[in-house]
Amino acid sequence: MIEKKDIDLEKAVLIGVVTQNQDEEKSKEYLDELEFLTFTAGGEVIKRFTQKMAIPNPKTFIGTGKMEDVRQFVEANNVGTVIFDDELSPAQERNISKILNCKILDRTNLILDIFAQRAQTSYARTQVELAQCEYLLPRLKGMWTHLERQKGGIGMRGPGETEIETDRRIVRDKIALLKAKIKTIDKQQAVQRGNRGKMVRVALVGYTNVGKSTLMNVISKSEVFAENKLFATLDTTVRKVVIGNLPFLMSDTVGFIRKLPTQLVESFKSTLDEVREADLLLHVVDISHNNFEEHIDSVNQILDEIDSKDKPTIMVFNKIDAYEAEPFDDDNLVDERTKANYTIEEWKKTWMSRMDGNALFISALNKENMDEFRKRVYQEVREIHITRFPYNHFLYPDVEDIE
Repeated sequence: MIEKKDIDLEKAVLIGVVTQNQDEEKSKEYLDELEFLTFTAGGEVIKRFTQKMAIPNPKTFIGTGKMEDVRQFVEANNVGTVIFDDELSPAQERNISKILNCKILDRTNLILDIFAQRAQTSYARTQVELAQCEYLLPRLKGMWTHLERQKGGIGMRGPGETEIETDRRIVRDKIALLKAKIKTIDKQQAVQRGNRGKMVRVALVGYTNVGKSTLMNVISKSEVFAENKLFATLDTTVRKVVIGNLPFLMSDTVGFIRKLPTQLVESFKSTLDEVREADLLLHVVDISHNNFEEHIDSVNQILDEIDSKDKPTIMVFNKIDAYEAEPFDDDNLVDERTKANYTIEEWKKTWMSRMDGNALFISALNKENMDEFRKRVYQEVREIHITRFPYNHFLYPDVEDIE
């Protein structure tokens, strides 16, 4: 449940569709996530609209009748922003703006806005600015509609067309500059990573808001910013951690999300170099979320894109304190028992049982099962370290001997 504090939140309406590829349950779940994104960005959702369609309307995303319902609601309730769950084409965005006469955002635009708010370092701000420019470029035409009537025909360009082309050139030049800046910073960071020596590197990966930063704070005894909002962490944080007497480096990375904008995946691939160069991944999962299995698939898909899916991985199922199985009446002969009714003990007997000890169940917030977590991580890091430095094996005791 999203907590609303006593601050002025911008009124927003969400719009989604139910299609052949996205049933009502899936659409609701995506809109739940979109509402959390809206709250993170500083908005308050006062209504949702959904429509069943074979495919989204190419002109206005939803049908004309439903669009009229939205227009009347927006007008009657003084709504400032309407947010669509899927990426809108430039043409759709222009058409909808003319009808609703308010701020129109899609999921991509909203995520970019959150990233812009959250970016703290020069590197993160540069990456976000690059993603924003790449998103803006095909949408420039709508910014010069007041000059459209002045366009020339074939062989002669009117002032409007010239203005658009000028803006496009400015944005393209900006994109080239930002890419060059990122390339320079990447080289600097590569040198920094090289200067860390041969210490074992462990990277925390996972969906956004699964508790990676909280876990980082507990295991490294440091203060990494953690908050119950999406994308609390954008910049990769690296800390030296010691378990037993074995030191290693642990990095906390940006969280992943479904329908992650292509522009952000490209812009933040360099941030994920910490993941690419890690010796061990700790894939943190919020087991209390209804669709944590789909979150795992989304993370694995992005790991595959950056060639990191086959790295040694420990699955860390976090937030066991918040997990609640839906009650089920065994005497009910009509309803069928589903995964929603599983207890954590029952989950452990599913595909998780085939993970050869690489599935841990913890609560980073309440520090439950943290001893087991430390020992398992120590064991894996020790094996990697000894493989790298065989002559050091006597320096580090077996896992049974560490406190």
